[in-house]
Amino acid sequence: MGAPETSVAVELVLDARTELGEGPVWDPVTSCLYFVDILRGRIHRYDPAADEIRTYEIDRMVGAVAPTEAGDLVLAVHDGFARMDLSTGRVQTIAEVEADRPDQRMNDGKCDAAGRFWAGTMALDERGGAGALYRLDPDGHVHTMLRHVSISNGLDWSDDGRTMYFIDSPTQSVDVFDFEMATGAIANRRTLIRVGQVHGTPDGLTLDADGYLWVTLWSGGEVRRYAPDGSLAAVIRVPTAYPTSCAFGGPDLRDLYITTATVKLSDPDRAEQPAAGGLFRARPGPTGRPPNRFKG
Repeated sequence: MGAPETSVAVELVLDARTELGEGPVWDPVTSCLYFVDILRGRIHRYDPAADEIRTYEIDRMVGAVAPTEAGDLVLAVHDGFARMDLSTGRVQTIAEVEADRPDQRMNDGKCDAAGRFWAGTMALDERGGAGALYRLDPDGHVHTMLRHVSISNGLDWSDDGRTMYFIDSPTQSVDVFDFEMATGAIANRRTLIRVGQVHGTPDGLTLDADGYLWVTLWSGGEVRRYAPDGSLAAVIRVPTAYPTSCAFGGPDLRDLYITTATVKLSDPDRAEQPAAGGLFRARPGPTGRPPNRFKG
């Protein structure tokens, strides 16, 4: 039997109208939330205290961002890894990845506790097995960590640094790897959670301070909380069919921010879901964890 739907209010905090909103990450230093609109090449910085948003337009698709120790952002862009100066918006390439394959792009990404930035690729036509998962080290070197990936999505790590969680969306599963913090090596892939297609497709994920996984369900209109053993603990409904990812933020790290998309909606769907593409927020109870920062 599934867990009952959790009675948690989900509010629209920003009518962002993103085409493909993704990759929310909270920066405790600036008390702002960053997220992207992948296909439009936009990075949004939302300041909830001031209820203000700043949008950076870059010249390529951007799948994910992460704060750095230097105070700028590291980016997973269409053709590789880059950095962006937040004061000027200037983007500088760190390393090219699959630059000879314009039919590919970077998707979701996140930093591990050692300050390495992980992000994966996918084909623009979403054909199976065309992508890979990459690791950008602080010294600028890029390592191919996993091949034959279809749609590289959610990533996170356990607090003890021994487990990495990963979603390749078409597999309908959340997989785990043994993780070696010192070297960044992964091994022993196995499935922790299977999501039936009737419930949607697993997309972005984040862990809370209790080690539970929060998984967004693309086309399912839900964010689900799973225990470390993979059992379903809670379900939060989102008022649009296409939530993409989630992250904890706010001064107490208890605000769960949820990004959404409009790219797959028909005109009738858009009329029925006027908040689609918006940034949502809930306070489900658990506390999140501050993000890891890129150390390069």
